[in-house]
Amino acid sequence: MTSTADGRVRHRRSKNRRRAVIGSAALGLTGAALVTTSLMSSAGAATAWPEAKGQQAVPKTIEVSGTRDGGLKRYYGSGELGGDGQDEGQDPIFKLKDGATLKNVIIGSPAADGIHCMGSCTLQNVWWEDVGEDAATFKGTSAGATYAVQGGGARKADDKVFQFNGAGKLVVNKFQVSGFGKLVRTCGNCSKQYQRHVTINDTDITAPGKSIVGINTNYGDTAALRNIRIHGDGNKKIKTCVRFTGNNTGAEPVETGSGPDGTYCKFTASDITYR
Repeated sequence: MTSTADGRVRHRRSKNRRRAVIGSAALGLTGAALVTTSLMSSAGAATAWPEAKGQQAVPKTIEVSGTRDGGLKRYYGSGELGGDGQDEGQDPIFKLKDGATLKNVIIGSPAADGIHCMGSCTLQNVWWEDVGEDAATFKGTSAGATYAVQGGGARKADDKVFQFNGAGKLVVNKFQVSGFGKLVRTCGNCSKQYQRHVTINDTDITAPGKSIVGINTNYGDTAALRNIRIHGDGNKKIKTCVRFTGNNTGAEPVETGSGPDGTYCKFTASDITYR
């Protein structure tokens, strides 16, 4: 893997990765088999993952408008979406139109480039068993665009989980992530830049990981962290909020600091707990 600070990296995985990972037995399922809480073991590992109710190979991106309920089926890439390489520029498993909702979905491996939101979208109870290029990329161009991630979780993200390339606001609520590089990164060197705002609330983060969120202060980005629980990171190596000077030239963005500052990284020490 070749990693850069801007959130736009190129990386490859070994070809012995499994194409579909069977999740552990679901806990606390009701109604449409929603998992609404994260149960953490004494070792800090997430245990409340749902078990797939069947699976479906996806050779071509599935476009979603309105609401699509996957019924907790596992979707994984095949054909053009099923390669072992994890380079930038892959197509997604799902592509959501402005205003679309995708819920009760498990994305297995290969995961290609996960989900693309082309405008405002809602991802409800979506689980990534083995993140591919990115879990989800948010691409809306309106300053009023809102992207909501409600529940769900992600594992095995070599770099980014959520890539925020577009404009607007991203809210991540009741999520869980383990084994990752960055949970959220606002694009550091996209050719078209925007002001972006991120809120992460009531979320469980399990080491190893590098940072929770990275933002570009020169574009007025902000990040608010609330009720964040970090597991298995006794030495506090996971950075909370990393500040960069971004650009639109493709150059490497410059890291300028990390941690709460009251202006761009809006939280206090009490918003973060270590377990």
